[in-house]
Amino acid sequence: MVLMRQGFWFLLVGGALVVVDSLVTIALSRAGMSLEAANIIGRIAGALLGFWLNGKITFASGDRRLGPRQLIRFIIAWLLLTAVSTLLVTGIGHHFGLSSAWLAKPVVEACLAVVSFFTSRHWIYRQP
Repeated sequence: MVLMRQGFWFLLVGGALVVVDSLVTIALSRAGMSLEAANIIGRIAGALLGFWLNGKITFASGDRRLGPRQLIRFIIAWLLLTAVSTLLVTGIGHHFGLSSAWLAKPVVEACLAVVSFFTSRHWIYRQP
């Protein structure tokens, strides 16, 4: 039952984060920023909201608070997933054009969300 509750909230929170991330990426790249920089800033915007929401709602457990251990683990996972996202989105942009990268961005993030869910559940927000 816990897995279903966590999965539901992760999808709900994650959906909002993909929207924030994608809109920031599209807006910045449309305004002339490089796709690489726009993608990273978009992911930062989502990460700021995501760490807190997932820690407080999705993977909340009793009286446990978010602390430095969770933050460090979150940053490590975020850096790795951001590198993969940026490589994929910019690769698509370079090969197929900016509008294709915009369309691919939410799909890439949705695929990475599967990895993020299990990483969050079993490593980032896991109780010691």
